[in-house]
Amino acid sequence: MLVQALYQWQLSGTDIGRIEAEFFTDQNMNEVDTQYFRELLHAIPGNIGELDGSFSKHLDRKQEDLDPVSLAVLRIGTYELMFRLDVPYRVVINEAVNLAKAFGPTEAHKYINSILDRVAAASRQLEITAARSGA
Repeated sequence: MLVQALYQWQLSGTDIGRIEAEFFTDQNMNEVDTQYFRELLHAIPGNIGELDGSFSKHLDRKQEDLDPVSLAVLRIGTYELMFRLDVPYRVVINEAVNLAKAFGPTEAHKYINSILDRVAAASRQLEITAARSGA
C-alpha cells in the first residue's frame, strides 16, 4: 500500500493528508500496519532531501530517469535504513527487493538491491560488521 501511496504523491503532488484519507476510505487496510504506514507516508516526504541525497550518489543515472515505482521503493528502503534502526538492514533490503519484484519493472529489483546495499554500508556499518563477524 505504501508504494502505491508514494507513487500517487510523486506523480500527482497531491497533499499527503488527502492521499492518506483516500487510502483509508477506498482501500482495505485491515492487513496493513496502519501506524507504520502513516509514519512512513508522512516522514518520507518530510525528509525527501536527505533521503534522495543518501541514495542518489549511488545511482548510475539521473534520479529523474528512475521509474516512479523504483523511486518510491528506494525512498522507503532508504528511510528505513536511516531512521528505523529497529528493522534489521537485511529485512529492509529484502522487503525492498520484494516490492520491486511485485510492482517494479523487470530486473528493477537487482538495481534496487545494489543501491540499498550501498546505502546500508554507509548508514548501518556497525550492524553490518556485527552480522559479518557473527556477533
